[in-house]
Amino acid sequence: MLFRFALSCLVDADHADTAFHYRESPLFDDPPLRAAERLAALDKYVASLSRGKTDDRNRLRREVYKACRQADTAAPLVECDSPVGTGKTTAVMAHLLKAAAEKGLRRVFVVLPYTNIITQSVEVYRKCLVLPGEDPERTVVPHHHKAEFGKVDSRQFTALWHAPVVVTTAVQFFQTLAARHPAAVRKMHQLPGSAVFIDESHAALPVKLWPRAWDWLKQLTRDWGCHVVLGSGSLNRVWRLPEVDAEKPELPPIVRAEIGEATVAAETDRVSFRTQDRLRSLSDFAAWAAARPGPRLVIVNTVQTAASLARHIATTAGRCKVEHLSTALCADDRDKTLAVVKARLDPARQDDDWTLVATSCVEAGVDISFRVGFRERAGLTSLLQTAGRVNRSNEYGGADVWDFRLTSGELVAHNPGLKDAAEILGRMFAEKKVDPAWCTEALRREILLQYQSDLHKPLAEAEASLDFPKVTELFKVIDEATVTAVVDADLVERLQSAEKVGWHDIQRGSVSIYHSKAEKFKLPVAEFRQFPDLYRWNLEYDGFLGYMAGALKWLENESPMTTCNFIF
Repeated sequence: MLFRFALSCLVDADHADTAFHYRESPLFDDPPLRAAERLAALDKYVASLSRGKTDDRNRLRREVYKACRQADTAAPLVECDSPVGTGKTTAVMAHLLKAAAEKGLRRVFVVLPYTNIITQSVEVYRKCLVLPGEDPERTVVPHHHKAEFGKVDSRQFTALWHAPVVVTTAVQFFQTLAARHPAAVRKMHQLPGSAVFIDESHAALPVKLWPRAWDWLKQLTRDWGCHVVLGSGSLNRVWRLPEVDAEKPELPPIVRAEIGEATVAAETDRVSFRTQDRLRSLSDFAAWAAARPGPRLVIVNTVQTAASLARHIATTAGRCKVEHLSTALCADDRDKTLAVVKARLDPARQDDDWTLVATSCVEAGVDISFRVGFRERAGLTSLLQTAGRVNRSNEYGGADVWDFRLTSGELVAHNPGLKDAAEILGRMFAEKKVDPAWCTEALRREILLQYQSDLHKPLAEAEASLDFPKVTELFKVIDEATVTAVVDADLVERLQSAEKVGWHDIQRGSVSIYHSKAEKFKLPVAEFRQFPDLYRWNLEYDGFLGYMAGALKWLENESPMTTCNFIF
C-alpha cells in the first residue's frame, strides 16, 4: 500500500498541475469534514424523524442509533450487525462522525454494493449532514460506475475523492486498492485518515477476494489511520474463517448484544422463507407469481432475465402491471423508476396488483416494502436481503419470501458465478438452516466448495512480490472488463459538440456494459477520437427496459444493427 499511495500522490500532483496549467480544471479547495458539527446536525435530523412515534419499530431504531452514537471508537475495526429497517444508514454515520471527531479524521467513505443505492443514500446524507452555507454537491459526493479514464483527452471525466463525505461502490473502492494504472490510482491518497463504512458487506465482494481485501483493510487501520466499520443486516463474519484470517479475530460490535437480540426477535414474525423447488419456465413462473397477493417483488440473477420477464408481463398483462429496475437503466432512469415504485407502494393509492422485476441492485439498502417477495435462487444472504424489501415495517402482519428456480429458454440467462452459492442454499433449505444465524456457515461452505485451502494463495504471492500487474489482474470484483456507454441523447449531442461535460454527467447518462458484449454486438472502429474511452449505445434504449430494449431484439435477430459504438 505504501507504493500505491506514493504513486497516487505523484500522479494526482502531475495531472492536477497540468490540468490547471491548461485551464481545464481548477485546483481543489476541499470542504473540511467538520465532524463534530455534522454529528450535531445528524442528531437533530434523526430526533425529528421519530418525534411522536412510539411503535416498537421506531423504538428499536432509536436504540440502534443511540448504541452506535455512544459506541467506543478506540478499536479501528468494528462490526455492526443490525437487521433491515433499523436505521443503519444514519446510525453508523453517527459512529463514523464520532470517530472522526475523536481521532481527527479528514473524510468519511460509505461503500455500497450496488450503484442504485448510492442515490438514495446521498439524498439522506445531504439532508442531514450539509451545514448552512455549504454546497450539497461538493459536500456529499456520489461515485457510480467507472468514471476514470486512462487516455489524456478523457481525464476530465475522472471522479476524485475530494469531498468530506464520499459515497461509492464496492467495485470502485476495492478495485482502487488493487489498481496500478495512474487514472485509477490517482484518487487513492485521499483515503488515509478516513472513516470507512463497508455497508452490506456480505455483498461487497466475491468470497475468493476477501482474504486479500481483509488484509488491505487491516493495513488501512493499522498503518494509515483509518477507522473501518463492516455492517449488514445479514452479516457473514468472513474474518472469523481461517481461510481469510488465521487469527480468526473477534471485532467489537457497535450495537450491544441485547439490542441485537431484540431486533432479531422482531424479524422472526415479519417474514417466512419458503422454497418452490420445481423448475419453472419464465412464462409459467410469471403466471404462478401473479396468483400471489401484491404488490410483488421479483429479483432475478441477470439483467437479461429481468428484462425478459418484465417484457413478458408487460406484453401479457399490460404495462401497468409491471415495473423494471436494473443496471440496464442509466442512473437518471433508475432514479425515475424508483420514484414511480415508491409512489405506487403508497398505501393511500391502494395499487396492489403489480410486480417490480429487478436484479440484485434492489436487494440491499433500498427503502421499499412489498407484500410478497420472490428471489431466484442465489446465496443465503441474497434471500435474507430480499426479505428486507418485504413487509419492511410489518405493515402486513407477516409475509412470505419465496426461493425459486428458472429453466433455460425464453431469453433466461443464468449467472454461473452463483452456481455454488445456489447449491448451498438448496441444501440449507433441506437442513432448515435459513436464517441470519447461518450466514457465516454458508460462506464457509462456499469457500470450501470452490477454493479449498489455497483460496488466497495466488493473490497473496503477487502482493508479497510487489507484482502489481498480477494483483490487478487477479483482483476483479467483476470478472469481466466493462466499458462506459452513453445512452442519453442530449449528452451524446453535447459530447459530439465538444462541450465540456463533467464526470457526474457521464455517470448519470451512461451505463456500464461488459466489453465482450460490445464485441458480440460487432463494435465498429471509432469514428471520433477526441474521447476514445467512451462508447455510445447505438440500439434502442427506453426508460422501461433500458439498453435491454435493443439488446433483446438483437438477441432475437430482430435487428441486425450494432449495439454500441465509439462516438468520440
